[in-house]
Amino acid sequence: MIIELKTDSQSPRKNSVMNNINKSTLLIVDDVHTNLKLLMNFLRDLDFTVQVAQDGEDALEQVAYAMPDLILLDVMMPGIDGFETCRRLKANEETRNIPIIFMTALSETVDKVKGFEIGAVDYITKPVQQEEVLARVTAHLTLSQQQKMLENQTIELQQQNNELEAFAHTVAHDLKNPLNAVYGLTGLLIDDLDDLSKPKVLKHLSTIEQASLKMANIIDALLLLASARNEEVQMKTINMVEVVAGVQQRLEQMIGQYQGQIITPTTWPIAQGYAPWIEEVWANYLSNGLKYGGTPPHLELGATPDETGYIRFWVHDNGPGLDLEKQNHLFVPFSRISQARIEGHGLGLSIVQRIVEKCGGQVGIDSQVGHGSTFYFTLPVMGNG
Repeated sequence: MIIELKTDSQSPRKNSVMNNINKSTLLIVDDVHTNLKLLMNFLRDLDFTVQVAQDGEDALEQVAYAMPDLILLDVMMPGIDGFETCRRLKANEETRNIPIIFMTALSETVDKVKGFEIGAVDYITKPVQQEEVLARVTAHLTLSQQQKMLENQTIELQQQNNELEAFAHTVAHDLKNPLNAVYGLTGLLIDDLDDLSKPKVLKHLSTIEQASLKMANIIDALLLLASARNEEVQMKTINMVEVVAGVQQRLEQMIGQYQGQIITPTTWPIAQGYAPWIEEVWANYLSNGLKYGGTPPHLELGATPDETGYIRFWVHDNGPGLDLEKQNHLFVPFSRISQARIEGHGLGLSIVQRIVEKCGGQVGIDSQVGHGSTFYFTLPVMGNG
């Protein structure tokens, strides 16, 4: 049957219909060329992307190649009819959630019930009207998008809950040892202060100070994670000379303690990011290099632009290197953070990964046992983000 597109005195206008459906892709399946042409022209004029198929087999092939957001499907067609086409689409895990609206001249209730039973979301009776086509298409596209949004939010919420649970266990574990040290040594000082020599008291107080500093660092890591998760910051050109110099100043005592040598380039390529976060990345990489590099540690910093519009910033150490199994447990998702952590690397590097990705880059490691390790992160060049 040929479709007759009827219009009312107030036909819809292009400027008022696409508020929520944003140039969605529609597939029209009909064996009558006139029907296809009329519907295609009408919907394309409303800024939909329109694909057409003249039978069920053609429709199934097209959907396998490029999935539409909604299908307008004629019931009566040669070969496999609309009901069978719908049945096959709904049996496929990849296509089962595409909304299908039947177009039919059939008026019996049993036929409509059959369509709903096999998964159609609606019917349009021929001859169709422009306003009805647009209203039903818009309504079901909106419902479909809202459902997808809800599903994505549910998945994201579950991921966040899993991360929070794993992160809470990790932080509790990391806080427990220094807190026990503070509690135990404080009690010892209270009970035995009169019997302890001054050097012994100073030694205990130094241990308490170090434990307190470790707890403060863990709390700072928590605050950094919270800011990376919740804050929307503006990416700007980073003066890497100033950032790295600031980190070296922060770690001056640690550099002296480990007698570390740090070699930096005289100039850095220009990248974009958020300087306070990138400073924390360098601080983590350098402190890990000082603690777990060679003896004494020798750290070389550098940057290498690539052809994709990103710059790889790196720290190479003279440590023992890591095998592939240990490398795979360094930058782990928070859901796995409590498993097989590498000493001194797990929590900090997980946060590094989060904040670098928030800046549009990636993190990684190149390492060979006996040849040291190169920890790196990438940032987009200015204007590429």
